[in-house]
Amino acid sequence: MEATLPRPLSKLMISLAALGGILAVLSSNPALPQAGVALVKVDLNVVAQGYRMSKLIGSTVSNDKNEKIGSLDDVIAAKDKKQLDFAILQVGGFLGVGGHLVAVPFDSLTIDDTGSKITLPGASKEELKKLSEFHYRSS
Repeated sequence: MEATLPRPLSKLMISLAALGGILAVLSSNPALPQAGVALVKVDLNVVAQGYRMSKLIGSTVSNDKNEKIGSLDDVIAAKDKKQLDFAILQVGGFLGVGGHLVAVPFDSLTIDDTGSKITLPGASKEELKKLSEFHYRSS
């Protein structure tokens, strides 16, 4: 005498078998690394101590006299280097409208340990407005 499973249990077993087959196909071909990509082990403690650009962008930028001179609009890395080269500051305007964008060397900014205070020593709003206006490339 052949044993039969109740109908709901039988459907469950068929579904599980199908799912197992799909998983076997998906996992049978391991992902291969792309040619030319070298993975480097990094010290996560060093990474965790860095500044998150997403948290810095939009922050107020002050001078060494604690006067607000603008806000950090963006950070740009040059194509030929692997470092952050330029900070784009918005000077003047209100809520992102009507401001004058200028580029300054990223290294000229001083950022406190917590990333909550950004300073551009020796700068003033008037001097920054005299710099050539920066325009983002449309792409």
